[in-house]
Amino acid sequence: MAEDPVTIVKGGTMAQTILASAPEGMLIAPSWKRVLAFMLDVMLISIVLSFFTRGAIMPNLLNIEMLTEGGRYTAAFFMNWFLFSAAFYLYFKYTGQTMGRSLAQRGFRIALVHDNGTMLEKHHWGPRAIAKMIYIIPFVGWLWFGLRDTFNAGSTKAEYRTGIDVKHHTVAAVDWSLPSETRLRLR
Repeated sequence: MAEDPVTIVKGGTMAQTILASAPEGMLIAPSWKRVLAFMLDVMLISIVLSFFTRGAIMPNLLNIEMLTEGGRYTAAFFMNWFLFSAAFYLYFKYTGQTMGRSLAQRGFRIALVHDNGTMLEKHHWGPRAIAKMIYIIPFVGWLWFGLRDTFNAGSTKAEYRTGIDVKHHTVAAVDWSLPSETRLRLR
């Protein structure tokens, strides 16, 4: 007789099936929510920087012609990139340390936690913010690393984790599905 076409997976949520250390009831955040949250965070950073620079920083980030106009313009080009990168790093580091996630992740009810559902300690957010800076590299960061990690965040083969998640032993979970002691620490 042929094998039974129906397989029964015992117990738990998708997170428990994928990650052996996941607590009972923990759900993985969908990749589309993660992408939209990141895009909203970058937009927020851009709006704040545009406000403080009177709209001068964002048009000049991809203005390659500034590199051919002389030393002053070349310095301005690199200063714009330094300011944008520093704001990006500081935003993700300090929102993570104070709230356990960024503002857009909070809005989308995404929590970044360890594989076992516990909160990340403060010392994890700096290296994580540096690792996220790969996404702001023009074209290569968006198209190669961004698309690759978007695919991995939605793939069972990659355990629904991006390259940054794997490196830092984290997972993006739905905040209301976390254990109560972790939920109480999220702000």
